Order: sequence, then C-alpha cells, then structure tokens
Amino acid sequence: MTSDAEPGFASGARAGLPVVLGYLSIGFAAGVVQRASGLSVAEVMLMSLVLYAGSAQFVAASMIAAASPPLAVIATVLFVNLRHLLLSAALAPFFSRVPAWKNALIGAQLTDETFVIALNRLQGGGQGGSPAWMAGLNLSAYASWAAANLAGALAGGLVAHTRALGFDFALPAMFAALLVLQFAEQSSGLRALAVTLAASALSVGIALALPGNWNIIIATVAGASLGAALELWTSAPTSS
Repeated sequence: MTSDAEPGFASGARAGLPVVLGYLSIGFAAGVVQRASGLSVAEVMLMSLVLYAGSAQFVAASMIAAASPPLAVIATVLFVNLRHLLLSAALAPFFSRVPAWKNALIGAQLTDETFVIALNRLQGGGQGGSPAWMAGLNLSAYASWAAANLAGALAGGLVAHTRALGFDFALPAMFAALLVLQFAEQSSGLRALAVTLAASALSVGIALALPGNWNIIIATVAGASLGAALELWTSAPTSS
C-alpha cells in the first residue's frame, strides 16, 4: 500500500549509506584483485557493471588468473549467485502490485546488503518498497561499487597486498553491522538470534563436509524454514 508520504529515491539512497561506505573499501580491493588477475581497466569496469557481485567477482578473478576455461568460470559464477533467487523470492510479496518490468530492474540490482536494508524496512512496518525507494537504495550501492572497482583497477600495482590494509575485513564487518540493525528491527530478538546461530552452525558444518558453496543455499533455506516454524509456533494461540 502506498501513501502520499511514500518515500522516494532520495530516501532510498540515504538508507543505503551503510552499504555505500562498505562497498568503497571492498570494491577497491575487488578492483585491485581483478587487475592483478590480468584484466584491463575496461574489463574490470565491465565486470563490475554487468556481473555486479562481490563474491562472484573475486572468484572469477582467481579463476581467470589460474587460466580456467571460460565455461567453468561462467558455471561457477552462476552457482555462487544462485542465492539471489532466494533473496528475490523473499522480497517479491512486498512488490506484488509493481509492474513486472520494474520488478525485473529491482531484482537485477539486488545484492545481499541491499536485501537486508530493504527487508528490515519492509518487515519493520516502515514505508519502503516503492519502486523509487528501491531504485535509490540499489543505484546508490551500484554506483559506489562501480566507482570503487574503477579506483582499485586504476591503482593496480600500487597496492600489492590488500590484507595489509584490512580490506579483506571490510565485507564481514559490513555484514556484522547490518545483522545488528536487523536484530534491532525484529520484534523477537531471541527468535532471530536462534535462527542466526542455527543457520551459521549448519553453514559451517556443510562447508567442512561438502565442496563448493552448497552450504550457503542449504543453510539459507533451512534458516528460513526454521524462522517460519518458530514464528508460527510462538504466534499460535495457547489452549486454555
């Protein structure tokens, strides 16, 4: 449902500020890594604009540096990004009245981080979910990621070791901050904590037992199922 005070593009861009700040450092590191893998500045920019996926870009860069076959790179990137189907499905109910072409644009620019921001706003009862608000959120993140990738690519060989500058910690730190914000928006912090701990433990266990990134998909589905079950159980009326 929309209202006269429906938040617009600027409000969405402001909501995306934590993501923008995180993308500046991790995006710079991605640009450096991609440049070191043998990609030109133009190719780095094309990857950041078309692929636009931090983990997939790091994986692709390492596979390119190892001279992996193109089909193997494409298949791996596709597998790593399968989780976006789950992210889009989780937000879809909030945009059921939005035209399909606008939903396609929203989904094409959705990332893990913008998903968390949007879901917090929507589940918290705040006014969000308008196409303009999502465009502001997504485009602010998209522009900062591309700019950071470009800066890292141009820096090239000037930064030989990104870990020495702490760039490898930028993404986990950003996720930790977003997780705290998500807990703050939840009506039941204990339920959210239980789901987080269970999904994390399952993800680590599967990662140790199975190769690839199956742990992400399985833990996400299991965590969502557990969260739904706990919500139904805690909201069910008690018998007298």
